[in-house]
Amino acid sequence: MANITRYDPLSEITRLDPFRNLDDMFRGFLVRPVLRGLEPQIKIDVAEDNKAYTVRAEIPGVKKDDIKVSVEGNQVSISAEVKEEKEEKKGKTVIRSERYYGKVYRSFGLGQEVDQKATKAKYVDGVLELTLPKKPGRAGKQIAVS
Repeated sequence: MANITRYDPLSEITRLDPFRNLDDMFRGFLVRPVLRGLEPQIKIDVAEDNKAYTVRAEIPGVKKDDIKVSVEGNQVSISAEVKEEKEEKKGKTVIRSERYYGKVYRSFGLGQEVDQKATKAKYVDGVLELTLPKKPGRAGKQIAVS
């Protein structure tokens, strides 16, 4: 039986490109560290029931005193500061360091306003858990599509 291969109409153009191999050689080498700062550093899960939203945010390596959460209406903002720990080693040179020092920030909107007085926050093992009760009587309105 014959092998089936997908036809790529642009393969002929890229085959004739003399710099294609250079691009392949440096792909990920110079670009990845620059783009690393653009991806969100606080990863979140948001769950909802009839009474409240539950947010779980991964913020490893941060002390709970360095985490700040603010809620305004339906907007939730989480920020944390990772502080540098000074480490001096005599006779050793650091070859590579991938740890991050600085501030991380994440903001997102929810479908309904949050009761700020009843919110709760708990930080255990690098995971921040927020319980954000919904304000009563502020439910969204369903609109029929015609």
